[in-house]
Amino acid sequence: MDMDMHAAGVGSDTNYAFARDYWYIVAGVTGLLVAIRGVNAYGASQRLRACNNPAVKQPTRPDGPLSQAWATATAVVREVGHPQLYVPARGLRWATPPPLGRVLVLLCYWAMVAYFMSWGAVVDDAYFWERIGFRNAWVAVAQLPLLFLLAMKANPVGWLVGSSHERLNWLHRWVARTMLVTATVHGFHFWTEWALADFVQYELSMMPLVKYGLGAWGVLLWSVVVGFVPLRRLAYEAWLLQHVVSSVVMLWLLYQHVPANAKYHVWMSVSFLAFDRAARWLLLLWQNTRWRKPDGSSCQGMRRVGHGMSMRAVGDATTVVTIKDVHFKWRAGQHIYLWVPRLGPLEAHPYTIACAHRVRGTCCCNSIQLIVRAHGGFSKRIHTHASRHPEKTLTGFVSGPYGAPPRWDIYETLVLIGASTGASFTVPILECAAAAVHRTCVRRIEVALIARTGDEIEYYVQRAKEAARAAREKGIDVRLHVAVTGRNSEGESGVPLVPRRRESNTARTVERTDASKSGASYTDTPAEKPGSSDTDQPPDQAGACCCRRSSSSGTGSPRSTAPSGFIRDYATRPDVEALIRAPVEQAWGETAVVVCGGRGLVARTRNCVGRLSDERAVHKGTGAQGIYLHVEEYAF
Repeated sequence: MDMDMHAAGVGSDTNYAFARDYWYIVAGVTGLLVAIRGVNAYGASQRLRACNNPAVKQPTRPDGPLSQAWATATAVVREVGHPQLYVPARGLRWATPPPLGRVLVLLCYWAMVAYFMSWGAVVDDAYFWERIGFRNAWVAVAQLPLLFLLAMKANPVGWLVGSSHERLNWLHRWVARTMLVTATVHGFHFWTEWALADFVQYELSMMPLVKYGLGAWGVLLWSVVVGFVPLRRLAYEAWLLQHVVSSVVMLWLLYQHVPANAKYHVWMSVSFLAFDRAARWLLLLWQNTRWRKPDGSSCQGMRRVGHGMSMRAVGDATTVVTIKDVHFKWRAGQHIYLWVPRLGPLEAHPYTIACAHRVRGTCCCNSIQLIVRAHGGFSKRIHTHASRHPEKTLTGFVSGPYGAPPRWDIYETLVLIGASTGASFTVPILECAAAAVHRTCVRRIEVALIARTGDEIEYYVQRAKEAARAAREKGIDVRLHVAVTGRNSEGESGVPLVPRRRESNTARTVERTDASKSGASYTDTPAEKPGSSDTDQPPDQAGACCCRRSSSSGTGSPRSTAPSGFIRDYATRPDVEALIRAPVEQAWGETAVVVCGGRGLVARTRNCVGRLSDERAVHKGTGAQGIYLHVEEYAF
């Protein structure tokens, strides 16, 4: 590793050029994605404008040669990117490869890196080992800033291209693995040259920077190995802490290792890291402090520092967390980081905001709700505290909102699939469509809520029913599919959720022959459980986000509701393809399929949407309209 401050190395001009070209390509790809985002944003605005024009019958269909060509190109890219191979073997599900689209991106990236590593460097002469060693040193260090750029939560690239940090994190991990390969090739060739000349010990004693390089390579190797899912999930909080420390240590070691003319890569990485931390700290400070004194007319949860946080245990493992008086806006599908010093002094965990943003004037305070599923550690402590002290309020701190969900109001049909707590992502989309003030393009919504036990999704089902009724009053066709696939508390296998509650004399069941064969039933039931009412909950917890509307409070008697025949219950897992195919085939415009769940459900949905798009030849002259797929996966 002959890279001291006075030795530029063999082939230095070419190495410098490749290091610059690497970032020119990164900038070019980013610019292309920004341009694509701009075209899509313009198309979305045109579509919404058409939705408000009664003369346009099908506003979500392309209406000209340019828009049709763009829709066709988009459909082709989507079809190529959707397929995914799923590894169902127990204990190996984490090894499920990325979807085909990401695999193709990686292959392109690896092709570029392989070209940089080898072009003009593989020449069998006296400088063979040294030339390849220097080339790969520059290729490795050129990737360093991108590694830190992709890890930023306050991510400028994500802001430009319309993505969020967690959706870029997969590329961060693969860039690290690729960088490890190039760094290994760099070190291997220098080490081999020294071994052939029999002066390894002399080189180590004479060149201290070699030891720093070996140390940086060791830290990178450690980070890559412990970053694999099984190890990362053993103790996520400990892993996260060591990951931050390892990153800082690696930067210092590389600063000591690389020559002066390559140190700008290290300083770029330091600047990205410092900017990200500073932006997050400022955001945390801004969102958790009040400069005006709270008064009696303010929200009851207002505090000078932090937010009042109430918790309510729902079932044996679910907690509804209400955070009061947040002064930021959010969109359905975004998430925040929650820090509760009393329950976890050094822990901040991500949770999806489980409610749509309230319309101004309908709520007395700006509160959000999180649905926390108790697994262990922090989430378990939250549930335990809520069970033991249901009336006690804690102080919580939030950071966010993070995430860049697309616009949901530009599609004619929405298919929302949520498994267990994945409903925290999908139900707010339904609520957002139901609460829309202006006319949107949405005409039909299919919602599927899937869980092993009814307790996991009981809270979501109640909210989904209320939102579905509100949406149907606006003329949107909503159908709710509820699947409880495991055993209930009485030990019965596969008992549907809604039929278990059918205790009221006013409830009636309409069984259908085809539904019976598929393990499903259609139900006409009241919206709430018999005897339930808004006053069964504390005032600050009774609603999707905060206070109930005045029309739903007061008497404590059950709210009267008309029977609703839009709910279908399953005792087994619903057929995802059948669930998606029916609305897609009946849609006159574009359909958006949204899925939030585990790897298995996500892979099945990806493959299903890919097959349907290919089978129907969407936007290829058949008249079939496009299918957009949005995926949220349990990936932390």
